[in-house]
Amino acid sequence: MSAAADAARAAGGAGPVNSSWVPAAGPAPGPAPPRLCWAALLACLSLACAYVGSLYVFVSICRDHPAVIKRRFTSVLIVAGLSPLFVWLWKELTGIKPGISLLVLLGFRLEGIVPATLLPLLLTMVLFLGPLIQLSMDCPWDWVDGLKVMFDPRFWVLCLSDMRWLRNQVIAPLTEELVFRACMLPMLIPCTGLGRAIFTCPLFFGVAHFHHVIEQLRFRQSSVGSIFLSAAFQFSYTAVFGAYTAFIFIRTGHLIGPVLCHSFCNYIGFPAICAALEHPQRLTVVISYVLGMVLFLLLLHPMTDPAFFGDIPVCSLSTGLAEPLV
Repeated sequence: MSAAADAARAAGGAGPVNSSWVPAAGPAPGPAPPRLCWAALLACLSLACAYVGSLYVFVSICRDHPAVIKRRFTSVLIVAGLSPLFVWLWKELTGIKPGISLLVLLGFRLEGIVPATLLPLLLTMVLFLGPLIQLSMDCPWDWVDGLKVMFDPRFWVLCLSDMRWLRNQVIAPLTEELVFRACMLPMLIPCTGLGRAIFTCPLFFGVAHFHHVIEQLRFRQSSVGSIFLSAAFQFSYTAVFGAYTAFIFIRTGHLIGPVLCHSFCNYIGFPAICAALEHPQRLTVVISYVLGMVLFLLLLHPMTDPAFFGDIPVCSLSTGLAEPLV
């Protein structure tokens, strides 16, 4: 059995592996050479620095000022647009030839696009069942009014004209998932294997969010201790979220799923657990939180079964170091 086939099975794949992606039969590959790992880490670190650095190209007033948001749109879109060049250069320098196009490797493909769009988002909504129930209870509208608003073109015109909404729901999810998942994972997998890449990649994502400390210290938005405590907490949950979207990317081989999950989580925000414990209907809310987590764990592998999504491109990069993701 080839390394690529082993990698697909390690990622949970039930479907066949495209033979054009399977390397020729030979001795089982050993550990990745150190230069390969150093090249991957250096490339990922460079990408993370370039992304964060692009936010500070222009002198900023406040991150939520419309003018600042527009300028940052320009800089991060340029970095995100150039980020595939890092992967291409890494392939050329390391001599790794996956046998598929760069765009396919980065998750831009049509095979399995419908389930890759729907299933990860539905799975994430299951995880957030508690917060969704909590929001519906606190919302002054009923379901019918909410649906009317969602299907009203004027609502979307207002959203698209709001710079903060565009940043949180469109630009940030798209550019961050492209840079920190689609571009970094293909470079890390040959060095670490599929499983370890899921937990290595989010470290760059979590550390990148420490740049918020700079702005908070600059504008003295809180005490120094509170700022660093908040940054440590943000690193923790962004790293966990990054591991989840990395898992989705590897299991589906698509970028669309992680982007939609990222956008959804940005919209919902971190679960208001304290408010849930003090809610007038606390029992119902707490049960929905627990039920959501239990269902999420039960559905995590079935709803991301690679059989739904066809051949998984990144599996062609595994060096045989991958371990089961269970």
